[in-house]
Amino acid sequence: MIWLLLGLLLLAILLLPGIWVQHVLKRHSGLRKDFPGTGGDMARHLLSKMGLENVQVEATEAGDHYDPGSRAVRLTRDKFEGKSLTAVVVAAHEVGHALQHARREGMFQARTVFAVLAMWMQRIAPAALLLAPLLAGVSPGFSRLALVVAVGAMLLGTLVHLITLPVEWDASFGKALPLLRDGEYLQPKDMRAARSILLAAAMTYVAASLMSLLNIGRWLRYLRR
Repeated sequence: MIWLLLGLLLLAILLLPGIWVQHVLKRHSGLRKDFPGTGGDMARHLLSKMGLENVQVEATEAGDHYDPGSRAVRLTRDKFEGKSLTAVVVAAHEVGHALQHARREGMFQARTVFAVLAMWMQRIAPAALLLAPLLAGVSPGFSRLALVVAVGAMLLGTLVHLITLPVEWDASFGKALPLLRDGEYLQPKDMRAARSILLAAAMTYVAASLMSLLNIGRWLRYLRR
């Protein structure tokens, strides 16, 4: 019984953050006819206000994000074209990342470097896992090395998630919230809701981080055998 309860608790820890994030974003995604512009308009306005005219604002199907390589704030179509509280607040959050990049802030720079490295390592990891049983017949040492490489790729991915958390928090509460508050873009009641949306934006990576840590723990136990 105790193991069942622990399993349910673990499942809740892994799933609830993502469910809560989607609930908050959807709750405030209704059309606001009183808003003068869309999420895309808000992003463009804030970037111009901060002197970041070289940063593009684009619609995407790949999820809301800031691309430091292309210097582009990318919003999903519902936020790029939408006049909702979620649209304008998420736009401000992504502009926060553009501001981090422009200021060459240490955590953002580190996240970018490690993300590129993790991407390459994750391409190597599947090959290492496939080779591990084949190498076992040649040399147990080589097989174990292949597993270490695979786990190393997972560790790097987890490190990226952990670095991402403070970067996301700063984009929400160190950048976007002051921009929205000082510009008086939202009414006081909307500002309260905006804090929930910004928290949701910052917490997007929590579930991924927890899942990544769980996978690493499983592979570390395997390597100890």
